[in-house]
Amino acid sequence: MKAVRFHEYGDPDVLRYEDVDQPVPGAGQVRVRVAATTFNGIDGNIRAGLMQGPMPLTLPHIPGLDVSGTIDALGEDVGGLEVGDRVVGFLPFVDDGASAEYVLAPAESLAPAPTNVPLADAAALPLVGLTAWQALFDHAELKAGQRILINGAGGAVGGYAVQLAKAAGAHVIATGSPRSIGHVKAWGADEVIDHTTTKVTTEVTEPVDVLLNLAPIDPAEFAALAGLVRDGGVVVSTTVWMPAPADEDRGVRAIDLYVRSDAGQLSELVSRVDRSELTVDVTERVPLADLASIHARATAGTLSGKVIVLPDTA
Repeated sequence: MKAVRFHEYGDPDVLRYEDVDQPVPGAGQVRVRVAATTFNGIDGNIRAGLMQGPMPLTLPHIPGLDVSGTIDALGEDVGGLEVGDRVVGFLPFVDDGASAEYVLAPAESLAPAPTNVPLADAAALPLVGLTAWQALFDHAELKAGQRILINGAGGAVGGYAVQLAKAAGAHVIATGSPRSIGHVKAWGADEVIDHTTTKVTTEVTEPVDVLLNLAPIDPAEFAALAGLVRDGGVVVSTTVWMPAPADEDRGVRAIDLYVRSDAGQLSELVSRVDRSELTVDVTERVPLADLASIHARATAGTLSGKVIVLPDTA
């Protein structure tokens, strides 16, 4: 089969489109014929060797943490799934990923794919959707009537976070850039701040219960945003290399989020997609052979939105 692998850590040009052996599922695993995977920012950090401590890999490695596709083989001790099932999943960080025609997945990590979006597009849901869900509900414990500030709402996680927070009954204040503000408004934000022209701390005039930070920002700016959180509130951040600021004197908690695979939560997200309560937004679709160019654009800071990656057989 065809796959993209890197044999050493480094710049995007270490990614090679090449022939590899088709994997065979072991106990508790299924093999998925890949409809699509995605590019996530962490893929670039892993490829560059920046995550070797928490995520030790065996090289060569196939990237691609999201998968959508069709089960074509079952390993031993797999129940509840059948060959031909259409599934989505968030794959383990240290295993070979879905930038290939076929991938192995733990059966327990998979959920039925949504039925009202193309199977390939469904790959845009797992990692970023789970990140948004866990940030809002597992960690921030967001409730109806609360005020939440989502910094960096124009990205892929932000899109789901805005939609989910609004559906939970929160008052959503979101920051974005000129190219993303239209999307953020469409996703349902109550207030949208253009952070390129306006100082967020002057626009938010009432305290918020939750600050969700999804963007790499200056630590001083992060601290200033955290100052908008009411006493007893919470700061949740996905930029784990820059710790979220807490304020013990005011009882403000700080949480650095590491997303985890959760098939139950993913199934809930899929159900919301099928009920048209959650929009899956795909900005770009690229062939697997061009994955290195997507990594290069991300490194250069010119990649925006959610990109899905299609194997030649898709």
